Amino acid sequence: MPTVRVQEAASWRLDEIYRYTRERWGQAQADRYICGLFEAFERIETHGVASRPVPAAFGVEGFFFRHERHFVYWRRLSNGDIGIVTILHERMHQIGRFKEDFYGQF
Repeated sequence: MPTVRVQEAASWRLDEIYRYTRERWGQAQADRYICGLFEAFERIETHGVASRPVPAAFGVEGFFFRHERHFVYWRRLSNGDIGIVTILHERMHQIGRFKEDFYGQF
C-alpha cells in the first residue's frame, strides 16, 4: 500500500490550521480536526474520499477532495506514493493559493 507523504506546503498549512483552530475553539477541537484530516489522507487509496481531478485552469495534474471546511489537494508521486500537496480553506482564493503552494512541487 502506498505511503501518504505530507509535502512542505501542506505541512505548513496543517500547522496553520491547528494553531488557528486551537486559538479559536480549543485544543480538543484542533486535535479532532487535524486527526480527521490525517484519517481522510489514509482513505485516498481506498477511494474512501471522493476525489476529483484538479481543474484544468490550475495548470497541473492532481486531485482534490473536501474535508469539512478545507480542500485537500494531492497527487500520485513517481514512486506510487500519495503526496498531500496543500490544504486550503474554502474561503481562500483557490487558484491563487494553489499556485503559491503547488508550482514548487509539481
